[in-house]
Amino acid sequence: MALQCLLREGEDSREVAKMPSKPQFTSLWGLVSQMPPEKLQRLYVDFPLHLRHLLGDWLENQPWEFLVGSDAFCCNMASTLLSATIQHLQASARKPGEGNAILPHISTLESIYQRDPLKLVATFRQILQGEKKAVMEQFCHLPMSFHWKQEELKFNTALQRLRHQVGETRLLREALQQEAEAGQVSLHSLIETPAKGTGPSEALVTLLQETVGELEAAQTLVLKRIQIWKRQQQLAGNGAPFDENLNQLQERCENLVDIYSQLQQELGAAGGELEPKTRAALVSRLDEVLRTLVTSSFLVEKQPPQVLKTQTKFQAGVRFLLGLRFLGAPAKFPLVRADMVTEKQARELSSPQGPGAGVESTGEITNNTVPFENIGSGNCCSALFKNLLLKKIKRCERKGTESVTEEKCAVLFSTSFMLGPNKLPIHLQVLSLPLVVIVHGNQDNNAKATILWDNAFSEMDRVPFVVAERVPWEKMCETLNLKFMAEVGTNQGLLPEHFLFLAQKIFNDNSLSIEAFQHRSVSWSQFNKEILLGRGFTFWQWFDGVLDLTKRCLKSYWSDRLIIGFISKQYVTNLLLNEPDGTFLLRFSDSEIGGITIAHVIRGQDGSPQIENIQPFSAKDLSIRSLGDRIRDLAQLKNLYPKKPKDEAFRSHYKHEQIGKDGRGYVPATIKMTVERDQPLPTPEPQMPPMVPTYDPRMAPDSMNIQLSPDMVPQVYPPHSHSIPSYQALPQEESVNVLPAFQEPHLQMSPNLSQMSLPFDQPHPHPSRGLLLCQPQEHAIASPEPLLCSDVTMAEERCLSQPVGGYPASTWAGEDMFPPLLPPTEQDLTKLLLEGQAESGGGSLGAQSLLQSSPYGQSGISMSHLDLRANPSW
Repeated sequence: MALQCLLREGEDSREVAKMPSKPQFTSLWGLVSQMPPEKLQRLYVDFPLHLRHLLGDWLENQPWEFLVGSDAFCCNMASTLLSATIQHLQASARKPGEGNAILPHISTLESIYQRDPLKLVATFRQILQGEKKAVMEQFCHLPMSFHWKQEELKFNTALQRLRHQVGETRLLREALQQEAEAGQVSLHSLIETPAKGTGPSEALVTLLQETVGELEAAQTLVLKRIQIWKRQQQLAGNGAPFDENLNQLQERCENLVDIYSQLQQELGAAGGELEPKTRAALVSRLDEVLRTLVTSSFLVEKQPPQVLKTQTKFQAGVRFLLGLRFLGAPAKFPLVRADMVTEKQARELSSPQGPGAGVESTGEITNNTVPFENIGSGNCCSALFKNLLLKKIKRCERKGTESVTEEKCAVLFSTSFMLGPNKLPIHLQVLSLPLVVIVHGNQDNNAKATILWDNAFSEMDRVPFVVAERVPWEKMCETLNLKFMAEVGTNQGLLPEHFLFLAQKIFNDNSLSIEAFQHRSVSWSQFNKEILLGRGFTFWQWFDGVLDLTKRCLKSYWSDRLIIGFISKQYVTNLLLNEPDGTFLLRFSDSEIGGITIAHVIRGQDGSPQIENIQPFSAKDLSIRSLGDRIRDLAQLKNLYPKKPKDEAFRSHYKHEQIGKDGRGYVPATIKMTVERDQPLPTPEPQMPPMVPTYDPRMAPDSMNIQLSPDMVPQVYPPHSHSIPSYQALPQEESVNVLPAFQEPHLQMSPNLSQMSLPFDQPHPHPSRGLLLCQPQEHAIASPEPLLCSDVTMAEERCLSQPVGGYPASTWAGEDMFPPLLPPTEQDLTKLLLEGQAESGGGSLGAQSLLQSSPYGQSGISMSHLDLRANPSW
């Protein structure tokens, strides 16, 4: 089953990746039109199918489902919709060849429903409900745009109903006042009252109560939409698409405030027609609607960075949706303040008995006050913080095993002003999304994991900042896919086979069935607290390394589906073992953070196929020479799995190489990549030069004085940009015994080097970068910077950081001039010692002597005649 849709023989990988699992349509009718007609025939009994085709997606964009009832508002809306339907069908009839067939049906339709427009509404409502049910059975989903359109229709219908009821309330109140003035007995002849058999005053009270109830229902729709906007904003932090435009929400809030104002006027004008208790209850309900709208319309439009480093400037912005209604154009806009609060303080603020305006900031933020201003031609009221800076943070007491990068904070934005002619004091405050404060760049990776988990799995209206400790694996797959596509900037997401590999990795389970992981759940600890088995890093640290590498160096390769990527080394062996010589594929290193390797088929001396994995390339390696050019350099690579010639697959990724002299008259120098083959160790010479002293483990390093011949060049291991992978061919820890009779000429070894522990699976800090000044042997001095290889363990670093001498005068050697090499093994050290003693009379230490067998083929970069390792003059 493995990688069938990605790797099917003879099928273009990009075409396979484009095959959607579900039809991509933006309307309900788009899905309905793809279904067999016999499945829908029963829906079109009262309305002909061919007329339904003519209406298309126009039908679903009308509020048929929200006109429930037979009151005056529904009847008026039904009549309007009937007229619109007839006009739409007549427009279709004007098309060439359609008129004669459609016109009779239009006349029949109009005659049937003219007497009862509500019957047309019920017919279309039934058709749409049946179509939705059929689409769900066939495709298991409805288009997201359909959901948004229905939500918009629902609110607009509620708003129209509110305006209609406010108008009826005004008519009834005016009729009551005219009755009182003229002494009329009844108002039922003037207006249809909602409460039959009751007096005019009771009818007015009932209508007002119903209208306030409709206003509360409409407010609920707006508040829900605001919550959805906030949730989408949070998911956008993980890469989800997000429409941040707040104009529609602002318009909704302003419309409801207008309805509130009109109802307030009606309550005031009703005067003695209402009992004091009834009037007070209605005023209280209206005031609560206004208070909720005002406090909910203060939003963080531009969120601060969710991983926030101290002493680093950042920006944020807030918007008051009702600012134009309540602030107007004062001489001086109120100030907005930004303060840092802890999770505990955020919980106190969200509780009904919150601390109010007096909240102590847990961090010192500079430039944290700015005034409101009209932005965008005066259409919105916003405050933008352009130069915020968190100088320091006061940590709170952490829970259990919680680390610093799991501690969540937030920025609290607050403002105060006087509302209306009565100078009612208003205090507004809103919290930003949770953020993690770091003080050093090495905390960034773990902080991003905390934010990713919180953004993905938090619930709306939660207690700050509670999030589930364990989530379904399927949700985790959605989150990883979303993050990968957004971070890399590609529309090619992860495939089911990729999720299988990721599940095997995070659960430490080698099950080969995707279904085996469908109902499992993954914990926060598995995601970014527990070290992966046999590795020195967590699942997220490894995955984030892949993200960074792909974003920086491999975006186009991934988008062209040239990289399988997420596949284990063992499964690569199963795929390639029966393929022709030279077949290769690209996979992300399973044991190294941020590395990609080439696995290819070679033939052994006996002709049997063998799978060779070239040492992984880091982002730094690929910045020196691109992946496509490295693949072109290796003649042994012929076909990208399964059978695509490599030049056909990677031609667009090859860099054009200049031929001849450039404009300045220089002949271009080119870097080429080679892969060194495994070679047996040569037999050491029995004779050793007398000039090399015998190594005594008890000898202090400072007392050793070793002279090198001018031709002896010490071998230097350049630093690597990432930690050493855990090589499966080596045990977790390997003791290397260094024979005391053989001494390394150019290294001073510590006394305990005879038993050196090499835990190759542990990550190491990056060595300091720098150039090494080469001195003649008579003036040999200690290097000011240690010669370290980030792939070498600490025990080796103590060995490699000793003084080095024996370089010709006035020569500089930079780390970038050397190829990346693997850590020295026992055979490397022994062989180097032997060669140093055997060649004391002259000659250079070649790089080939250090290349030993390993699970990866050792890669090196030759620089034509500039190869420093093979140049005896160095």
